Amino acid sequence: EQLLRLMTYEEFLEWGLQEGIRAEWVDGKVFLMSPNSPRHQRLMKFLLFLLDPYVQTNDLGEVFLAPLQMRLNVPPRGREPDLLFVAKEHLDRVRATHLDGPADLAVEIVSPESSGRDRETKLREYEIAGVPEYWIIDPEREEALFYQHLEGRYQLVLGGRNGRYLSAILPGFWLEVEWLWQEPLPRIDAIRQQSRA
Repeated sequence: EQLLRLMTYEEFLEWGLQEGIRAEWVDGKVFLMSPNSPRHQRLMKFLLFLLDPYVQTNDLGEVFLAPLQMRLNVPPRGREPDLLFVAKEHLDRVRATHLDGPADLAVEIVSPESSGRDRETKLREYEIAGVPEYWIIDPEREEALFYQHLEGRYQLVLGGRNGRYLSAILPGFWLEVEWLWQEPLPRIDAIRQQSRA
């Protein structure tokens, strides 16, 4: 869904903060986003609980959850990934209302209405903007795609329903893809014990 009125990015930020609406900004146009399902929320929380302690323990930067705008200059976009990691050396991009520039890791959890946008549109945008790592998690298809920026463009490093993904941007961090499809999701304390064994 799209609003009729065009806005500058600054107007969009002000409008969004006042209204408390989840939306993205594309070339002056505002697109409203549908609410997240409970499964979507659970995956966001699961990934946050996996990533955040690792990032903090290793003093790597900061992890953020939506809603937080990521402003891209090329192409001009205001996107709202489900989860963002900003490396320590890029924390100066964090502003009072948004992230001014690309995150070091963007994670999108696909919903039925966002599939094309997450898999194609945002893939191209994040590649051009220089987001070093992009994860697409699709709970409906039970498919995860992990892209890394290599030699100036995205390369699919791991894709599918299972396997172990090793992050390039988070040294030493790994994820068993099949964890994402378990219902209920695995307990974080059990995963930590398993990774120490």
